[in-house]
Amino acid sequence: MILIYTHKITPRVRYIFKHVFARILSIDIDFTSKVEDFVAHNGPKLSYTKVALGNEFFIKSTKLLFQQGVSDLEIKMSDWEGTPCFFFQGQKSTIPFDIFSASFYLITRYEEYLPHIKDKYERFSAKESLAFQYGFLEKPVIDIWAHKLLKVLKEKFPDYEYKNRKYQFISTIDIDNAYAYKHKGTIRSVGGFLKDLYNLNLLNIVDRFAVRFNLKKDPFNTFDKILALKEKYKVRTVFFFLVADYSTFDTNVSYLKSKFRLLIKEMVDYARVGLHPSYFTMTDIKKMKHEKERLESITNMPIFRSRQHYLRFEIPQTQQNLIDLEIKEDYSMGYASHVGFRASTSIPFYFYDLDFEIQTPLKIFPFALMDTTLNDYMQLTPKQSLGKINDLKNEVKRVNGTFITLFHNESISGYTRWKGWERLYESMLKIAAK
Repeated sequence: MILIYTHKITPRVRYIFKHVFARILSIDIDFTSKVEDFVAHNGPKLSYTKVALGNEFFIKSTKLLFQQGVSDLEIKMSDWEGTPCFFFQGQKSTIPFDIFSASFYLITRYEEYLPHIKDKYERFSAKESLAFQYGFLEKPVIDIWAHKLLKVLKEKFPDYEYKNRKYQFISTIDIDNAYAYKHKGTIRSVGGFLKDLYNLNLLNIVDRFAVRFNLKKDPFNTFDKILALKEKYKVRTVFFFLVADYSTFDTNVSYLKSKFRLLIKEMVDYARVGLHPSYFTMTDIKKMKHEKERLESITNMPIFRSRQHYLRFEIPQTQQNLIDLEIKEDYSMGYASHVGFRASTSIPFYFYDLDFEIQTPLKIFPFALMDTTLNDYMQLTPKQSLGKINDLKNEVKRVNGTFITLFHNESISGYTRWKGWERLYESMLKIAAK
């Protein structure tokens, strides 16, 4: 155990020190604000305050962890041995940066509470983020800073026994459209046929009829393949099902269709299942509650995992709604337009609510990449995408983090715009699951 002295033990101090020490570095810590207790402690210890007490391991603090609320902070980016960092504190501090304040700023998404420009889907834009503007979006800098701290701790306290956190991988699959043609109503099927006819998509017309008359398997029905790969590579897999009413943005098969309900029940038997709250649930708790109850009625079990459709969430309202609905795990933390680490960490963390200044019970699982980002936004080839996946995996593995990916059952089909992409998922599993 390492004893932390600080002049004031705030909720912010407890929150970020526990994330850095306990969750990233697997080090037990305790706190004290009494100088005499700190001096009397014979084991490893460090102080986090304005002025060092003596010759101890000292990290000079900024004001951020001792404040409340949100204010527009001046951020000056610097370099720490090749890694971007901010809140420089000078050489009197054992490490030159207040990485705890910097980590708190990034992991709480402090900047998303401030006025910002939203994208066309009313989301916080990646280009508005500090990480994008200073070129560290694809690096889990909080984890990197923590390991730099660990290196210095080992030099200062060589006799202390340090544990190593193990690298983990989680594959997540969003089910926006369980089927391309199967089990859809007559009106939607006729509308789709007329649209294909107007656009002269003759292949789609042929496939549509072949699937409808059971002459061919629906191309988006890749679930057996996903489950087979899950078993082959021993991968933790989570499916997120969209069970919303039909809208412009929510176009899955109706939850009333028996085949779709059976599919969901089958996935529950072989993998983890979560809710994919629809497009308009970002600030609508009633709609979100209705969809959660709908999925629970199908699975006959409580649903406590979630990922927002279109990754639409508004901090902190969406998270507060999830907590009110007893969702324990959220997998929405990432960008649609860019790969990387939105919260600058690869390791799951508890959401800190800056409105109420509390650590909440909602655990955030940040993902590093999404298939549609690689294909639609970045316009990479499957081969280029695999290279990007490998780069991100290596960044996570270097810090013994958790590598989380987001794919869709559609992209694994290799159908229409996903032609040539059908092998990428398995190639990714080979790399990520090692």
